[in-house]
Parts: sequence; structure tokens; C-alpha cells
Amino acid sequence: MDISIVIPLYNEEASLPELSGWISRVMKSNGFSYEVIFVDDGSRDNSWARIKELAVDNPQVHGIRFRRNYGKAAALNEGFRHCRGQVVITMDADLQDSPGEIPALYRMICDDGYDMVSGWKKNRQDPLSKTIPTRLFNRTTRILSGIRLHDFNCGLKAYRRQVVQSIEVYGEMHRYIPVLVKKAGFDRIGEKVVEHQARKYGRTKYGPDRFLKGFLDLLSIIFITRFGRRPMHLFGLLGTLLFIVGFVIAAYLAYGRFFMMGYRMTERPLFYFGLLAMILGTQLFIAGFLGELISRNAPDRDNYQIEEKTMREKGRSS
Repeated sequence: MDISIVIPLYNEEASLPELSGWISRVMKSNGFSYEVIFVDDGSRDNSWARIKELAVDNPQVHGIRFRRNYGKAAALNEGFRHCRGQVVITMDADLQDSPGEIPALYRMICDDGYDMVSGWKKNRQDPLSKTIPTRLFNRTTRILSGIRLHDFNCGLKAYRRQVVQSIEVYGEMHRYIPVLVKKAGFDRIGEKVVEHQARKYGRTKYGPDRFLKGFLDLLSIIFITRFGRRPMHLFGLLGTLLFIVGFVIAAYLAYGRFFMMGYRMTERPLFYFGLLAMILGTQLFIAGFLGELISRNAPDRDNYQIEEKTMREKGRSS
């Protein structure tokens, strides 16, 4: 199969027939073998009924329904588990992403050798309340992750199937899939300017709280990427530095106590800063040590992404 199209959705019943028909026309005109996987994230409208109707009319359409709303990341992760296409395309169900972009994304994966291609909504058809925070979010993510993409959160993306089988998307991590992909060892990440259209039906499902959640998840993923397997390198370093600062303060105050008449070290605020620094330093060092023990004894401690081998597995005959 050439292409699997994964579409997470929540309360999008009005757009589904039009979107499915649009995808079908693009696939047929380009001669692609394909499947469409709609993942209903606990919709409260008639989205699931529409999906079942579309599946009856078109055998390439499939559906997955969650019992409740788990979030876009969970929907994408479940869709990835069921993909069969050599190239996996993700897109939103609100008709703001154009299926007409799929052939070019497919060629960038198959012909140009990219592991992942992210869409860039250069001319966004959204209000300023969404575009301004999104620009700030993208700039921050570029700086912290080192990945030079303009639009991390664009729903229209393309992947090799091997890529989506090597990552796990959870929490609010759908915004940081390029970071997860790079962490898994796939660094051929490209970008394509894509058409973005105004929402035709319904209204956006995201509120202002998504930016706070997104920032916290960004900090989490940066920490996991850099220190997930070596927590001692962060906590141990910070703990050691803090302890040294506290020890130097204590030594200075002790010198004053023994060599300066009338010097009362416990009456100086610096005494408590030094004591606090040594306590925090010790706690951070212990946290790093325990994290290292947990990491080195985790079931997946030796689970590394291997691209290919030239040797036979032990115990197998040629």
C-alpha cells in the first residue's frame, strides 16, 4: 500500500463526507493505493455514524472510536499502530488542510529521501488570537530543540512508516512530533509550504490553556531527549554546584566564627543561604543518583533504534 492517511477528529461530523470525497478524488487521480483511518476521539456528535457510513461506501475508509476524549496525541498514536502504507500522512479533519498537498508530500518522502516532512502554514487563515501565540511557540521550540521548522504544530505531515512505528505520541506531544522523530534517530526532516484554508464548519476545539500545557510538555521532552538515559548528568551537576556554593559559604562563616571576636555566624542571613544550598545540593544529587539507578534497570534500557544489519541472528541458520 502506498499511503495511509491518519485523521484524528473530535466533533467534526459536518466536514467528514466532504473530506473523504476530496481525499478519494486525489488518490484516484494519482493512482495511489491507500487507506484512510479516522480516529474518533470520543466525539459527542454524530461523527462516528458518519465514519461508519463512509466505511460502507468506500472500503479504503476505516474508523477507530475512543470511549472518551483522550486528546489528539492519543488519537495519532493509535492511528499509527494500524497503518499499513509505506508513507503515512496525517491531517486535521476540519478541511483547513488540503488533501491536494498529499502527492507532493509523498514524493518528498519517496523521491527526495526525507524521513519526515512537516507542513508550513505560511499564510494562516486563523485569527490573531491563534497566530501570535503560535509564532511565539514555534520560535521557542526552534531554539530549544535545534530543529529548524517554521510550523511544528501543523497537522499536515508525512512520514516513512518506519518512523511512526519508532515513536510514541502521548500527552500533548503531537506538537513536538518532529522532536520525537529526531530523538528516535531520524534526522532527515523537511518542510513544505502548504495551503491553509479557513474553517468551514464548526469551531476550534483548542483554548488558551493549550499553550501552557504545550510549554510544559516542551520542557518535558527536552529533558527526556537530553537526559532521559543519563539523569545524573543534570541533577548530579546541579547538586554538586549547589553543595559547593553552600560549603564555601559555610567555610567563610566558620572562619569568621573562629578568628573574629564577637562574630555570630548564625545571626547572618548568609548562614541560612549556605545551609539551604547544601541541603538542596544533596537532594538534587540523590535525585540524580536514584534516577540513574532507575534508568539503568528499566526494561527498555537496551532498546535502541537499529536501521539495518549485515549479521545473522544467533541460533538461526542461513
